[in-house]
Amino acid sequence: MAAATPGMKRFYGLLGAVAIVGIGLLGWQLSRPATVSIPANVAIQPGDTAGFNGYVKGDSSAPVEITEYADYQCPFCQTFATLQMPTIEERLIKTGKLRWRYKDFPLQQHSYSRLAAHSAACAADQGKFWPQHEKLYEGQAEWAESHDAAPIFRKYAEANGLDLARYDACMSSHAHAGRIEASYQEAMRVGVNSTPTLLVGGRLYTGRLDSDAITRLVDSLAPKTTSAR
Repeated sequence: MAAATPGMKRFYGLLGAVAIVGIGLLGWQLSRPATVSIPANVAIQPGDTAGFNGYVKGDSSAPVEITEYADYQCPFCQTFATLQMPTIEERLIKTGKLRWRYKDFPLQQHSYSRLAAHSAACAADQGKFWPQHEKLYEGQAEWAESHDAAPIFRKYAEANGLDLARYDACMSSHAHAGRIEASYQEAMRVGVNSTPTLLVGGRLYTGRLDSDAITRLVDSLAPKTTSAR
């Protein structure tokens, strides 16, 4: 039997290296979370909304409630969430004057808005809605123009301490697609057509309301106390 020439040895060595790299790439492809998308226009089941009416922060006995309909990919919503909400929270929510209710209104022209809303809903299953909500808005510039936002949302989930196996299962199963669609349809019924829109005392408010304007609005709606004579 003829001995292998130096050239043949190099060939087989190269072939083996290519095989090892190929196996490694295959393993990486199989182990990484699959890219997910969240369907729109899904059939809403009773269980999608049972016991759920948005994401709430603030005292249940607060005299005024504001419902915000918003889209995670909306630039105005991002500005409101990152610049105005911290002041609103300190000034009105933490002082017991205001209860804030957040509901999804994913605009059709935004490719990742439902995916972002679903990421926040999956975080809510683990008691981490608001941390994920804040990460999504803070990082909007990072994911809004990306080729695939799902891994970025997963990174936020990991940073927030979520159980990633549970998070991945929730995302891939589209567990909350019906909840998001129900919120969208509700918003359409009450007349929402842009984001952010606030529902306050039965009236819709649109535009760039700032924390000062919302403070004045809350103060005007809060019951006035009368001094004893």
